[in-house]
Amino acid sequence: MFTTADHLGPLAVTLLVLYPLFDVAAAVIDARASRATGSPTLLYANIAVSSLAAAGLAVAATSGIPAVLRVWGAWAVVAGLIQLAVGVTRRAMGGQWPMIISGGISTLAGASFIAGAAADDPTLTNAIGYAIPGAIFFLISAIRLSRAAEPD
Repeated sequence: MFTTADHLGPLAVTLLVLYPLFDVAAAVIDARASRATGSPTLLYANIAVSSLAAAGLAVAATSGIPAVLRVWGAWAVVAGLIQLAVGVTRRAMGGQWPMIISGGISTLAGASFIAGAAADDPTLTNAIGYAIPGAIFFLISAIRLSRAAEPD
């Protein structure tokens, strides 16, 4: 159902593609909210990169795990660098430390996924370990940003 040594199952492909699409949705919401406080240009870049990653993952899934790891890793590096930039430039808003941490983790993890694609027996196991903390950091960031946006 998920993966075999040579094949990605439909559920695995669906989950792989949904993760960057979730990132797109979060960035769209964040961009709408940040229009009042500044330019959401970096968030628009993140929307574009994550949209391309979702399409790239769907295509890469037909070639196997190494291709998926390369696309996933490239997306994680670029999206992580964008998250770092957004978090650092919006520190004055408060609630940005989860985004900064998430961006740093994403950048490092992406590099490890790209390296892992060249392994003798590449697996997607580390992607799960990456996706869960990423989702948690998104949730923490959303909660902190909503509290920071509330009037005193």
